[in-house]
Amino acid sequence: MPTMKSKVMLVDDHAMLRHGMAMLIDLEPDMEVVAEAGDGDEALAMLKSGPPPDIVLMDVSLKTLSGFEVIRSLHNLIPNLPVLVVSMHDEGAYAQRALRGGARGYVMKQEPGDVLVTAIREVLAGNVYLSKQMQARMLNRVAGGGSQSEPLINSLTPSEFEVLHLIGAGHSSQEIAKLLSRSIKTIETHRFNIRSKLNLKDGADLIRYATQWSAEER
Repeated sequence: MPTMKSKVMLVDDHAMLRHGMAMLIDLEPDMEVVAEAGDGDEALAMLKSGPPPDIVLMDVSLKTLSGFEVIRSLHNLIPNLPVLVVSMHDEGAYAQRALRGGARGYVMKQEPGDVLVTAIREVLAGNVYLSKQMQARMLNRVAGGGSQSEPLINSLTPSEFEVLHLIGAGHSSQEIAKLLSRSIKTIETHRFNIRSKLNLKDGADLIRYATQWSAEER
């Protein structure tokens, strides 16, 4: 009697990357990719119209909606559907926010394929998956009471959080607009809102803050 395979949905705006992940997953005897979406709106529409998968793998940087916003909408739609974030962004800056937003695990795209497969199985089993380094970092952060800037950081929207991280990584507004598929005007609005929420006086102050924060999260 054939083994029932776990159904996986992929959400990523890079078609080639989705294809590679699908090939990797479909080689496993206990899982298969049953749906793919290129952005958040498409993913939510597919989930509304068809039977849900057993797990969703998704990036946090998508063209139409932030992945964090998609996770929140997805949980409102199907509360018990587990989400595993698979992202190019450093887990030090993003994993905790992803888990707080409702994800059950975080894997960086630079990891080998066997790590991704292990993460999928862990999340399907009802566990939370993070790298050993990230687990230790989060435990140390809890033991130390967290950073003083954490409440202010938590006031940022998902899109503002992404922009802050990319500023800290040294990207200009033009580069961030290209990376996030947003207009420069939108990025500049996010920068203004970030400065207001973090009580920063100007652009130079924002860059200094973002650079220091980004270094602390690594």
